[in-house]
Amino acid sequence: MTDNSKDLEAVEGRGGLEPGHKQNLASLVSYQSGSVVSRTIINRKSGTVTLFAFDEGEGLSEHTAPYDALVQVLEGEAEVTVAGEKNMVGEGDGIILPAGKPHALKAAKRFKMLLTMVRA
Repeated sequence: MTDNSKDLEAVEGRGGLEPGHKQNLASLVSYQSGSVVSRTIINRKSGTVTLFAFDEGEGLSEHTAPYDALVQVLEGEAEVTVAGEKNMVGEGDGIILPAGKPHALKAAKRFKMLLTMVRA
């Protein structure tokens, strides 16, 4: 029997990602019917990295945030509205949500994204 406590410590606090090893990000968050599911990968004073899975038709209502954020689409399609301007985004697309500007997201199809928020 081997001691894997170091491995567990390395993964803890990183949403299941083991530092230094590749992982398919979309596989780390699952769709749930009628829901938005999130999983935080990194949570630091300087910012956060969070995976989201949106069922079709689900979204985040319009809001503002005090920090810039980057949305990277992993799969599916969504409508992202920033300061009243609508953008259709799909796999491989990215869009910046500027600090202090109202924004909203709605899944046109099931949709997974990586959200990186920069606090510093």
